[in-house]
Amino acid sequence: MFNYVKNSLSKLIKSRLIVLVVLFALLAGILIQRLYTMQIINGEKYLTDFTMQIKKETTLKSTRGNIYDRDGNAVAYNKLAYNVTYEDVGSYDTTRERNLAMNGSLYQIMKVIEDGGDQVYTNYAIDIGSDGQYEFTREGFNLLRFRADIFGYADTEDLKTDERNCTAEEMMQTLSTKKWYGIDLSVYTEEELQEYGLPSSFTKEEQLKLTALRSAVAQNSYQKYVTTTIAKDISKDTVAVIMENKDRYPGVDVEEDSIRVYEDGLYMAPLIGYTGQVSAEELEELNGENGNGQYSSSDIVGKSGLEKYFEKELRGQNGTKTVYVDNLGKVLKEDSEVAPQAGNDIHLTIDRNLQIAVYKILEQYIAGIVYNKIFDAEKFDKDSISSEDDILIPIYDVYYSLFENNVLDADHLASDDASDNEKRIYSEFQSREEEIFSEIRGQMTSSSATAYQDLSEEMQVYESFIVDDVLIEGTEVLDKDKIDTNDEMWTKWSNDGSVSLNEFLSYAISKNWIDITKVNSDTTYLDTSEITGALADYVTDYLSKSDAFSRQVYKYMIQNYQISGKDICLLLFDQGILKMNEEDYSALENGAVSAYDFIMAKIYSLEITPAMLALEPCTGSAVITDPDNGDVLACVTYPGYDNNRLANNMDDDYFYKLNSDKSSPFYNKATQEVTAPGSTFKIVAATAGVMEGVVGAYDTINCTGKFQLIPPDVNCWIYSERYKSGSHGPLTLSQAITESCNFYFNTVGYMLGKTSDFTNLTPETDADGNVVQSSTYNDAQAISTLTKYAAMYGFDANTGIEIDETAPHVSTADGARTAMGQAGNTFTTSQLSRYAATIANNGTCYDLTLLDRITDSDNNTLEEPEPVVHSTVDLSSDLWDVIHSGMNGVYQNNAAFTDIKSSFNMAGKTGTAQENQDKPNHALFIGYAPYDTPEIAMAVRITNGYSSTNAASVAKDIVSYYFKLKDESDIITNTAANVNVSNSFAD
Repeated sequence: MFNYVKNSLSKLIKSRLIVLVVLFALLAGILIQRLYTMQIINGEKYLTDFTMQIKKETTLKSTRGNIYDRDGNAVAYNKLAYNVTYEDVGSYDTTRERNLAMNGSLYQIMKVIEDGGDQVYTNYAIDIGSDGQYEFTREGFNLLRFRADIFGYADTEDLKTDERNCTAEEMMQTLSTKKWYGIDLSVYTEEELQEYGLPSSFTKEEQLKLTALRSAVAQNSYQKYVTTTIAKDISKDTVAVIMENKDRYPGVDVEEDSIRVYEDGLYMAPLIGYTGQVSAEELEELNGENGNGQYSSSDIVGKSGLEKYFEKELRGQNGTKTVYVDNLGKVLKEDSEVAPQAGNDIHLTIDRNLQIAVYKILEQYIAGIVYNKIFDAEKFDKDSISSEDDILIPIYDVYYSLFENNVLDADHLASDDASDNEKRIYSEFQSREEEIFSEIRGQMTSSSATAYQDLSEEMQVYESFIVDDVLIEGTEVLDKDKIDTNDEMWTKWSNDGSVSLNEFLSYAISKNWIDITKVNSDTTYLDTSEITGALADYVTDYLSKSDAFSRQVYKYMIQNYQISGKDICLLLFDQGILKMNEEDYSALENGAVSAYDFIMAKIYSLEITPAMLALEPCTGSAVITDPDNGDVLACVTYPGYDNNRLANNMDDDYFYKLNSDKSSPFYNKATQEVTAPGSTFKIVAATAGVMEGVVGAYDTINCTGKFQLIPPDVNCWIYSERYKSGSHGPLTLSQAITESCNFYFNTVGYMLGKTSDFTNLTPETDADGNVVQSSTYNDAQAISTLTKYAAMYGFDANTGIEIDETAPHVSTADGARTAMGQAGNTFTTSQLSRYAATIANNGTCYDLTLLDRITDSDNNTLEEPEPVVHSTVDLSSDLWDVIHSGMNGVYQNNAAFTDIKSSFNMAGKTGTAQENQDKPNHALFIGYAPYDTPEIAMAVRITNGYSSTNAASVAKDIVSYYFKLKDESDIITNTAANVNVSNSFAD
């Protein structure tokens, strides 16, 4: 046995395999030793080291710079807030499991957030429309970018045809499928839904919110451990609930952040603007030239106003922190950190207190005009008056305006929590709407339908709405590109109304103007009567969902006494527009106070404001500047809005309401609205006339009351067409400015265009004795000269103010009327204020600015701009004295200044601009104060404000406030002002 073993070993040793055996044995030993060392001896150490190998880099958000007024009052700043974030930390075997887990987690945390009175944050491009269907809330490039983000494309050009063209409803259906987010709960078992905390079904609102949250999380899916914000600025109670139950919500956390806060938003918002999440277009622009790609799609940026203009200065630099986390995202170790850098602070030239005071003064006077012009009647016949000053506002227009301008919420009448009064009104509305639909069906389908011209005014309005707003613009069922506007039938319908709606539609069908496939896809065997029937069903269904049509129905229900003024007044209480007052409510109900008296009292107390009614007038503006440097002390547009409701987590309902508001609060009346300057422009004409030598500063021109050198005639304001008389007689330049004599400045404009013998003011006539344009008059020459001098006063360019401004426009024809401020002249209030400042300082036209200085977060000055001179008006001191004297005469002679002129002196020029004979004239005033050493210059405009005296009255109160000529309580009364609604003279 021993020999056998010995011989076997001997053979093995001598074999060539021994080398391999030894080698494998050695390797096996080494491997066993390493495994033992790693798992037994150092196993715990290696496990710890392994879990620390996941490196995560997070962004440390910077703080946006603050905005201050000239006195250091913060008007835009940041406040600590708490956000809820979500991070997908799960590990899933299937898409089904992933969808169940994520939907369950997000749904549960969504309920926690909403139960605490907070809202989930969804910057989503889909919403639920008034018809209860999903609709896109973006358009153009922003919508394309949204589509590309949803479907996972870096470039919008990569979108497939169906992805590019799908409706919001189709996109929501796609995203709800199990291939995407699995929000269609019908595919899951009851046990699965219970396991993951999901309901048996989602409401439409819940489906939208969950889809939005899943989409937001999906945008970060390419980056592990990056969180998604799902709620902003939550309450401390919600914070406590989440933190106490954090283990129940994997991936959910609460993070500190800051939100933007605006002081005195109503007064400052049109200047300051607001911030919000960057849009696709903004992101492309900001990361474009010199943007260096520093912005991401989740960044908050300035969306309008100074927040947008100074975006690069206000935005700070984000920092970074590198940490190591375990596989659940828990931070185990901090590695490195680059601290964020706060944005710079903007210090404005604006005086916050003056800004607020001017806003309130404007509102008081606009309310005073409205209050004065309302009368107790259903309608007002504008054809019965001879002057725009005589236009009145019937109280029934006031009642209806509360519906028309969405002050009263028509949708709330049908809500579950509607008051008894609301339910009764809605029931009456439904009955009336059914009657209207029945009549509309008859007018659309019956061959014996009534011709349009023979219908009631109400039915004419409805039929026009159907054709214009529904069939042409709303649905394009009636293709306007196919309509032959020269066709006799179109003329009969659109011009004289001699055909019925049925006749017109039947003819349109025969001419293929109507695309019936949009109404009924199967039209193969339909005759004309069947098509009109289908069209009638389609139209009435559309109308039943149309808010605009509903408002028309309410209008005629009010006019026809089916809804009373008392009903409207009670609705103001029911819907919380007015604070509930049981005494007032009872007085209305039992008839102790009339609806007319009630509404008038609320307008007087400014509980119902001109902005709410959006009747004319409802808007105004004022710009006050320092004439020595162009600093803007106040830039007020009425009405304003609350930018706090648009920043951070935007209040979409409020945004849509502002966007549709008839008083257009987003449109800055101080810098964007342009109107004719009226007689305020006469200083330009005066300057041109003297400097060009066509009139001397002390020469007289004899006003005969009617300027007849260029057809058609121009009446001076003093001339009475009724009595065929009225004139100023001989006037010097100073007197002409004071009297605002149209004839004088018409003559100056005419003489500026004379190519020879400019002193010859004899009219030329034709063979029939009709006045014709003089052969020695060149209108282009007159316009060119006036344009040259207008440019000296700054009317050739924008003012330089750091918010959006419409360019000025000097008339291009009719020198005689241009010289008196009419024709095609259009300027903003800001441009008129720069003009007034140029006059005040004897000819230096400064660019306007809202910027005083820029500092860093430690208040070190980084930039302090110097005044910029735009142009100069080089006049002799004697001519300046004449101009100033004439403007002082305006002040001394104007009744608006009666109560301050004995103790205070200033100068000004009134203006009344007529642009539409169906509307009240615009009221304007420019001026400066004090007279001898001007500290402020100003321009005031009340759009459709009837009388320049009303604008002058605003200026008087501004001066009284600024120079403390009266107690503030006597100036800002918070009630409608006592106004003079017709001109003391029509300038």
